[in-house]
Amino acid sequence: MTHDKTRSSRIFDAVNYTLLVIIALTCIVPFVYVLAVSFTAPHIVAQGGFILYPKEFSLAAYRYIFSTSTLVRSMGVSIYITTLGTLINLVLTSLLAYPLSRRTLRGRKAMMLGVLFTMLFSGGLIPTYYVVKSLHMIDTLWSLMIPTAISAFNLIILKNFFQQIPDGLEDSAKIDGCNDVGILIKIVLPLSLPAIATFGLFYAVDHWNRYFNAIMYINDNNKWPVQVLLREIVINASSRIGDTNIEEMYIQPLTIKMAVIVFATLPIIVVFPFLQKHFAKGVMLGSVKG
Repeated sequence: MTHDKTRSSRIFDAVNYTLLVIIALTCIVPFVYVLAVSFTAPHIVAQGGFILYPKEFSLAAYRYIFSTSTLVRSMGVSIYITTLGTLINLVLTSLLAYPLSRRTLRGRKAMMLGVLFTMLFSGGLIPTYYVVKSLHMIDTLWSLMIPTAISAFNLIILKNFFQQIPDGLEDSAKIDGCNDVGILIKIVLPLSLPAIATFGLFYAVDHWNRYFNAIMYINDNNKWPVQVLLREIVINASSRIGDTNIEEMYIQPLTIKMAVIVFATLPIIVVFPFLQKHFAKGVMLGSVKG
């Protein structure tokens, strides 16, 4: 009996490890392919085939996307939007999530229904555009941050996280003369750093990757975030883009696309390891209680 159980356990482990390896390769291989193609000479890519390492190393694709002088400016716009937008998101989400987490708040259920309603229904594209226009935010960077200032899903999870903080801590602070704002800043937020870091990452990734709002609201190409500029580079990959001279050569559009993907995802990949330790903890702790 013990021998059979050990044998079945080994079979299970073998199958389990095999599936995990396959899943891991499914996730990793596409990234390796994208990186390899972006550094491969265009004429090698034009021959087709699956590339996992550069058979002939080339920086032609990166020279192409950096040939436009507006790339640095667009990168600065994206960093500005991501930094300030994430700060606005966290401040407003925390300011709304904290009172909603207090059971003594009058009208709490009605407010929560209003928040849940926005997860199911929205005004639509045209009404949203007119709201942004009526607030005089067209062609301003505020149009890329204010309309998406609070995510209803993140708000609910953060509210649940705040509810798990013992009421005794707040009662002690009130006895010491601390008001609600002081309790939020000095007690609640420091105890909620895993959740804050997690949702900060969510918001930052969303700001960095978003380009559709910029296409709708931004007419001045000097205010384009990097995602919109890279989109234009990909669309016009068959023609020369930029002010500087680059060598006259055929550049495979697929190589351009892969270089754009690497360039656009690199900043988030660099930031993610610093927040990874808070990531799972922040989401799980905030999703236990309703």
